[in-house]
Amino acid sequence: MKSRVYLETTIPSYLTAWPSRDIVRAAEQEVTRAWWKARDSFELYISELVVDEVAAGDPRAAAQRREALAGVQLLGMTQEAALLGSELVRQAALPQRAVIDALHIALAAVHGMNYLLTWNCKHIANATMRAKIEEVCRATGVEPPIICTPMELLEG
Repeated sequence: MKSRVYLETTIPSYLTAWPSRDIVRAAEQEVTRAWWKARDSFELYISELVVDEVAAGDPRAAAQRREALAGVQLLGMTQEAALLGSELVRQAALPQRAVIDALHIALAAVHGMNYLLTWNCKHIANATMRAKIEEVCRATGVEPPIICTPMELLEG
């Protein structure tokens, strides 16, 4: 059985972006492309949040992001996910300005994803926030996904 991976918006963004001049960002883009080539080892999922976020910005870039996500399964927003997202902010697992990030985590948790894949290390894949995120998820009765970057999820 394949592991289930929720793709947060930074994944299709890094996958389809022009190569960055910033050496760290360029390396992250390259790792994302390498992970993408091995994606068949996983069941991939996104949410309407991701669909909305990838549609923003330059129309050509948005079209490339949407095309990259063609065929990826869509998770629906549920009342349970909305409540968990609110709890993540209320209990200070994430700051108020990161409501959408909290909802990405909540959707992945409520839908039983094994992993949440992201390059958002400010509010999602942040080691200083991880314990509180996991505590809030478990207190509401759901197991949190493993939050990681493509670098951490490269197999082999």
